[in-house]
Amino acid sequence: MRVLVPLAEGFEEIEAVNVIDILRRAGIEVVTAGLKDGMVTGSHKITVQPDTDLNKIDFRDFDGLVLPGGAPGFINLGNDERILNMAREMDRAEKLVAAICAAPSVLIKAGVLQGRRATVSPSGRAEVQACADFSEERVVVDRNLVTSRAPGTALEFALKLVEVLAGREKMEEIRAQTLAVC
Repeated sequence: MRVLVPLAEGFEEIEAVNVIDILRRAGIEVVTAGLKDGMVTGSHKITVQPDTDLNKIDFRDFDGLVLPGGAPGFINLGNDERILNMAREMDRAEKLVAAICAAPSVLIKAGVLQGRRATVSPSGRAEVQACADFSEERVVVDRNLVTSRAPGTALEFALKLVEVLAGREKMEEIRAQTLAVC
């Protein structure tokens, strides 16, 4: 299993790092990729070095795509045609496509959310309601699509991704190891 987590300038650190950490604990290979080469600074001024940049990967080598939110990170993701294409193609291939916080708006732009059941941060509710079956649940799964609401749901989101990719038993194992209460 390989999952791609693209990191754009202004990404939400809690959302990205929770996903990366929990998936790796579950034995899932996670590759972080900047939109360009070099360091990437999150929305709260934490700077990280991605594993690679998008120009050096072939998204067809991945089983899933996870988009963290954060401002202006989600805007930067949505303005990158490579990200929109990855989301469309991975959805067509019925591979995991996941987004948290404001990042489901990227999936709207990619044409992935239309007619699907999804959630989003409170600020994106109207946009999601206009094209999808909006839910206020903390994490929503609709076939290969997983969406979540905010930094406060990041751990629950990450555990759900483990369940989707590696099964409930593995998710329960990671939840027990981390003493997660969600």
